[in-house]
Amino acid sequence: MLRQVGEAFELHRLVLEDVVNVPQRPKVEQYEDQLVIISRMVTPRANGKGFFNEQVALVLGPHYLLTFQEEPELDCFGSVRDRIRHKRGQIRQQGSDYLAYALLDSIIDGFFPVLEDYGELIEALEEEVIRRPSRATVEKIYRLRRELMILRRAIWPQRAMLTQLLRDRSPLLSPAVIPHLQDCYDHVLQVLDILESYRELATGLMDMYLSSVSNRMNEVMKVLTIISTIFIPLSFVAGLYGMNFNTQASPLNMPELDWAWGYPLCLLVMGLISGGLIVFFWRKGWFEDFS
Repeated sequence: MLRQVGEAFELHRLVLEDVVNVPQRPKVEQYEDQLVIISRMVTPRANGKGFFNEQVALVLGPHYLLTFQEEPELDCFGSVRDRIRHKRGQIRQQGSDYLAYALLDSIIDGFFPVLEDYGELIEALEEEVIRRPSRATVEKIYRLRRELMILRRAIWPQRAMLTQLLRDRSPLLSPAVIPHLQDCYDHVLQVLDILESYRELATGLMDMYLSSVSNRMNEVMKVLTIISTIFIPLSFVAGLYGMNFNTQASPLNMPELDWAWGYPLCLLVMGLISGGLIVFFWRKGWFEDFS
Protein backbone atom coordinates (compact mmCIF):
# COMPACT_ATOMS: atom_id res chain seq x y z
CA MET A 1 0.00 0.00 0.00
CA LEU A 2 2.83 2.40 0.85
CA ARG A 3 4.47 1.60 -2.48
CA GLN A 4 1.25 2.47 -4.30
CA VAL A 5 0.91 5.72 -2.35
CA GLY A 6 4.53 6.52 -3.16
CA GLU A 7 3.97 5.93 -6.87
CA ALA A 8 0.77 7.98 -6.92
CA PHE A 9 2.34 11.01 -5.22
CA GLU A 10 5.88 10.45 -6.52
CA LEU A 11 7.39 10.09 -3.08
CA HIS A 12 11.12 9.61 -2.84
CA ARG A 13 12.32 6.18 -1.77
CA LEU A 14 14.04 7.66 1.27
CA VAL A 15 10.72 9.14 2.40
CA LEU A 16 9.10 5.71 2.35
CA GLU A 17 12.05 4.29 4.27
CA ASP A 18 11.63 6.94 6.97
CA VAL A 19 7.92 6.12 7.19
CA VAL A 20 8.49 2.38 7.55
CA ASN A 21 11.65 2.31 9.66
CA VAL A 22 10.59 3.69 13.03
CA PRO A 23 11.50 5.37 15.22
CA GLN A 24 13.12 8.25 13.36
CA ARG A 25 14.49 11.39 14.95
CA PRO A 26 12.16 14.39 14.37
CA LYS A 27 13.45 16.25 11.36
CA VAL A 28 12.58 18.21 8.23
CA GLU A 29 13.64 17.25 4.71
CA GLN A 30 13.07 19.39 1.66
CA TYR A 31 12.59 17.69 -1.72
CA GLU A 32 11.87 19.24 -5.11
CA ASP A 33 8.17 19.87 -4.56
CA GLN A 34 7.58 18.19 -1.22
CA LEU A 35 8.32 18.93 2.41
CA VAL A 36 8.72 15.94 4.72
CA ILE A 37 8.25 16.46 8.47
CA ILE A 38 8.97 13.63 10.93
CA SER A 39 7.57 14.19 14.42
CA ARG A 40 6.94 12.30 17.66
CA MET A 41 3.46 12.19 19.16
CA VAL A 42 2.55 11.17 22.71
CA THR A 43 -0.93 10.36 24.02
CA PRO A 44 -1.84 9.52 27.62
CA ARG A 45 -2.98 6.02 28.47
CA ALA A 46 -6.57 5.45 29.51
CA ASN A 47 -5.56 4.45 33.05
CA GLY A 48 -3.51 7.63 33.49
CA LYS A 49 -0.25 5.68 33.89
CA GLY A 50 2.34 6.33 31.21
CA PHE A 51 1.79 7.29 27.60
CA PHE A 52 1.92 6.02 24.05
CA ASN A 53 4.83 7.26 21.96
CA GLU A 54 4.68 6.96 18.19
CA GLN A 55 6.02 8.52 15.03
CA VAL A 56 3.99 10.72 12.71
CA ALA A 57 5.25 11.58 9.24
CA LEU A 58 3.79 14.53 7.30
CA VAL A 59 4.40 14.90 3.57
CA LEU A 60 3.38 18.37 2.42
CA GLY A 61 2.80 18.95 -1.28
CA PRO A 62 1.49 21.90 -3.27
CA HIS A 63 -2.15 20.91 -2.79
CA TYR A 64 -2.13 17.90 -0.50
CA LEU A 65 -0.90 16.63 2.83
CA LEU A 66 -0.14 12.97 3.57
CA THR A 67 0.11 11.69 7.13
CA PHE A 68 1.53 8.35 8.24
CA GLN A 69 0.94 7.07 11.78
CA GLU A 70 1.95 3.88 13.57
CA GLU A 71 -1.42 3.46 15.28
CA PRO A 72 -4.51 4.83 13.53
CA GLU A 73 -6.68 5.07 16.67
CA LEU A 74 -4.12 6.56 19.08
CA ASP A 75 -3.60 10.20 18.19
CA CYS A 76 -4.43 13.71 19.30
CA PHE A 77 -5.98 14.88 16.03
CA GLY A 78 -9.59 14.70 17.24
CA SER A 79 -9.94 18.47 17.53
CA VAL A 80 -8.59 18.96 13.99
CA ARG A 81 -11.05 16.41 12.61
CA ASP A 82 -13.93 18.11 14.40
CA ARG A 83 -12.94 21.51 13.02
CA ILE A 84 -12.90 20.08 9.50
CA ARG A 85 -16.18 18.16 9.85
CA HIS A 86 -18.13 20.97 11.52
CA LYS A 87 -16.51 23.82 9.53
CA ARG A 88 -15.20 25.53 12.64
CA GLY A 89 -12.45 28.09 12.31
CA GLN A 90 -10.61 28.79 9.09
CA ILE A 91 -9.05 25.41 8.53
CA ARG A 92 -11.27 24.58 5.52
CA GLN A 93 -10.55 27.94 3.89
CA GLN A 94 -6.77 27.53 4.15
CA GLY A 95 -4.29 25.43 2.20
CA SER A 96 -2.52 22.19 2.97
CA ASP A 97 0.28 24.06 4.74
CA TYR A 98 -2.20 25.37 7.33
CA LEU A 99 -3.46 21.83 7.86
CA ALA A 100 0.15 20.72 8.44
CA TYR A 101 0.50 23.47 11.04
CA ALA A 102 -2.77 22.40 12.72
CA LEU A 103 -1.53 18.82 13.02
CA LEU A 104 1.86 19.92 14.37
CA ASP A 105 0.12 22.17 16.86
CA SER A 106 -2.06 19.26 18.02
CA ILE A 107 1.01 17.04 18.37
CA ILE A 108 2.83 19.57 20.52
CA ASP A 109 -0.24 20.44 22.61
CA GLY A 110 -0.67 16.71 23.19
CA PHE A 111 2.34 16.82 25.50
CA PHE A 112 0.53 19.04 28.02
CA PRO A 113 -2.06 16.44 29.22
CA VAL A 114 0.76 13.92 29.65
CA LEU A 115 2.81 16.41 31.64
CA GLU A 116 -0.25 17.22 33.76
CA ASP A 117 -0.52 13.55 34.72
CA TYR A 118 3.15 13.49 35.67
CA GLY A 119 2.69 16.64 37.75
CA GLU A 120 0.03 14.86 39.81
CA LEU A 121 2.26 11.80 40.06
CA ILE A 122 5.14 13.89 41.39
CA GLU A 123 2.87 15.44 44.04
CA ALA A 124 1.71 11.97 45.14
CA LEU A 125 5.30 10.73 45.27
CA GLU A 126 6.37 13.71 47.37
CA GLU A 127 3.75 12.83 49.98
CA GLU A 128 4.70 9.16 49.83
CA VAL A 129 8.40 9.92 50.25
CA ILE A 130 7.71 12.04 53.33
CA ARG A 131 5.13 9.80 55.01
CA ARG A 132 5.84 6.19 54.02
CA PRO A 133 8.98 5.69 51.91
CA SER A 134 9.70 2.12 50.82
CA ARG A 135 11.51 0.15 48.14
CA ALA A 136 8.44 0.49 45.91
CA THR A 137 8.83 4.27 46.18
CA VAL A 138 12.35 4.05 44.76
CA GLU A 139 11.07 1.98 41.83
CA LYS A 140 8.37 4.57 41.15
CA ILE A 141 10.92 7.38 41.18
CA TYR A 142 13.24 5.53 38.80
CA ARG A 143 10.33 4.78 36.47
CA LEU A 144 9.28 8.44 36.61
CA ARG A 145 12.79 9.63 35.70
CA ARG A 146 13.03 7.13 32.85
CA GLU A 147 9.67 8.16 31.37
CA LEU A 148 10.53 11.84 31.68
CA MET A 149 13.74 11.13 29.79
CA ILE A 150 11.71 9.46 27.02
CA LEU A 151 9.48 12.55 26.86
CA ARG A 152 12.52 14.78 26.62
CA ARG A 153 13.94 12.74 23.77
CA ALA A 154 10.60 13.05 21.99
CA ILE A 155 10.17 16.83 22.35
CA TRP A 156 13.74 18.14 22.27
CA PRO A 157 14.45 17.38 18.56
CA GLN A 158 11.14 18.98 17.61
CA ARG A 159 12.55 22.28 18.73
CA ALA A 160 15.30 21.97 16.14
CA MET A 161 12.76 20.77 13.58
CA LEU A 162 10.56 23.86 14.03
CA THR A 163 13.64 26.08 14.03
CA GLN A 164 14.59 24.67 10.64
CA LEU A 165 11.05 25.21 9.33
CA LEU A 166 11.11 28.85 10.42
CA ARG A 167 14.64 29.44 9.17
CA ASP A 168 14.48 27.81 5.74
CA ARG A 169 11.02 29.20 4.81
CA SER A 170 10.04 26.56 2.29
CA PRO A 171 8.02 27.85 -0.67
CA LEU A 172 5.37 25.29 0.27
CA LEU A 173 4.70 27.30 3.45
CA SER A 174 2.77 30.50 2.90
CA PRO A 175 3.78 33.65 4.83
CA ALA A 176 0.47 33.51 6.73
CA VAL A 177 1.44 30.14 8.27
CA ILE A 178 4.84 31.29 9.58
CA PRO A 179 3.42 33.13 12.65
CA HIS A 180 1.43 30.01 13.53
CA LEU A 181 4.59 27.90 13.36
CA GLN A 182 6.26 30.44 15.64
CA ASP A 183 3.43 29.83 18.09
CA CYS A 184 4.16 26.10 17.87
CA TYR A 185 7.78 26.84 18.64
CA ASP A 186 6.74 28.81 21.73
CA HIS A 187 4.64 25.85 22.89
CA VAL A 188 7.64 23.58 22.48
CA LEU A 189 9.65 25.89 24.73
CA GLN A 190 6.85 25.75 27.32
CA VAL A 191 6.83 21.96 27.21
CA LEU A 192 10.61 21.87 27.61
CA ASP A 193 10.48 24.26 30.58
CA ILE A 194 7.84 22.15 32.34
CA LEU A 195 9.71 18.97 31.50
CA GLU A 196 13.01 20.27 32.85
CA SER A 197 11.35 21.40 36.07
CA TYR A 198 9.75 17.96 36.45
CA ARG A 199 13.11 16.28 35.91
CA GLU A 200 14.65 18.45 38.62
CA LEU A 201 11.77 17.57 40.94
CA ALA A 202 12.26 13.87 40.17
CA THR A 203 15.94 14.19 41.05
CA GLY A 204 14.96 16.03 44.22
CA LEU A 205 12.55 13.20 45.06
CA MET A 206 15.44 10.74 45.14
CA ASP A 207 17.45 13.05 47.39
CA MET A 208 14.38 13.53 49.57
CA TYR A 209 13.89 9.76 49.77
CA LEU A 210 17.49 9.19 50.85
CA SER A 211 17.17 11.98 53.41
CA SER A 212 13.88 10.56 54.71
CA VAL A 213 15.34 7.07 55.03
CA SER A 214 18.39 8.51 56.77
CA ASN A 215 16.19 10.45 59.20
CA ARG A 216 14.18 7.35 59.99
CA MET A 217 17.40 5.42 60.57
CA ASN A 218 18.62 8.20 62.85
CA GLU A 219 15.38 7.99 64.83
CA VAL A 220 15.79 4.23 65.18
CA MET A 221 19.40 4.65 66.29
CA LYS A 222 18.27 7.34 68.71
CA VAL A 223 15.75 4.98 70.32
CA LEU A 224 18.33 2.21 70.55
CA THR A 225 20.86 4.63 72.02
CA ILE A 226 18.40 5.73 74.72
CA ILE A 227 17.53 2.13 75.57
CA SER A 228 21.20 1.13 75.66
CA THR A 229 22.12 4.14 77.78
CA ILE A 230 19.41 3.29 80.31
CA PHE A 231 20.42 -0.36 80.56
CA ILE A 232 24.19 0.15 80.70
CA PRO A 233 24.25 1.27 84.38
CA LEU A 234 21.67 -1.39 85.22
CA SER A 235 23.87 -4.02 83.64
CA PHE A 236 26.83 -2.64 85.61
CA VAL A 237 24.96 -2.92 88.92
CA ALA A 238 23.66 -6.40 88.09
CA GLY A 239 27.13 -7.52 87.00
CA LEU A 240 28.74 -6.02 90.07
CA TYR A 241 26.50 -7.89 92.46
CA GLY A 242 26.69 -11.00 90.34
CA MET A 243 30.32 -11.58 91.33
CA ASN A 244 29.20 -13.16 94.69
CA PHE A 245 32.24 -12.45 96.90
CA ASN A 246 32.41 -14.20 100.27
CA THR A 247 31.48 -11.67 102.95
CA GLN A 248 32.88 -13.95 105.70
CA ALA A 249 36.41 -13.66 104.34
CA SER A 250 36.47 -9.86 104.61
CA PRO A 251 33.98 -7.17 105.59
CA LEU A 252 34.97 -5.33 102.38
CA ASN A 253 33.59 -8.14 100.18
CA MET A 254 30.12 -6.80 99.47
CA PRO A 255 28.52 -6.60 102.91
CA GLU A 256 25.26 -5.76 101.12
CA LEU A 257 24.85 -9.46 100.34
CA ASP A 258 23.96 -10.10 103.99
CA TRP A 259 21.47 -7.26 104.28
CA ALA A 260 17.84 -8.27 104.75
CA TRP A 261 16.68 -5.55 102.35
CA GLY A 262 19.67 -5.76 100.02
CA TYR A 263 17.75 -7.06 97.01
CA PRO A 264 14.87 -4.54 97.18
CA LEU A 265 17.42 -1.78 97.79
CA CYS A 266 19.38 -2.83 94.71
CA LEU A 267 16.20 -2.80 92.62
CA LEU A 268 15.31 0.62 94.00
CA VAL A 269 18.72 2.01 93.08
CA MET A 270 18.41 0.57 89.58
CA GLY A 271 14.92 2.08 89.24
CA LEU A 272 16.19 5.48 90.38
CA ILE A 273 19.01 5.33 87.87
CA SER A 274 16.58 4.46 85.06
CA GLY A 275 14.13 7.16 86.09
CA GLY A 276 16.89 9.73 86.38
CA LEU A 277 18.14 8.97 82.89
CA ILE A 278 14.62 9.13 81.44
CA VAL A 279 14.04 12.52 83.06
CA PHE A 280 17.41 13.72 81.79
CA PHE A 281 16.63 12.66 78.20
CA TRP A 282 13.15 14.17 78.42
CA ARG A 283 14.54 17.53 79.50
CA LYS A 284 17.01 17.38 76.62
CA GLY A 285 14.05 17.00 74.27
CA TRP A 286 14.98 13.58 72.90
CA PHE A 287 11.47 12.23 73.33
CA GLU A 288 9.78 15.05 71.38
CA ASP A 289 10.73 13.49 68.03
CA PHE A 290 8.84 10.29 68.91
CA SER A 291 5.50 11.94 69.68
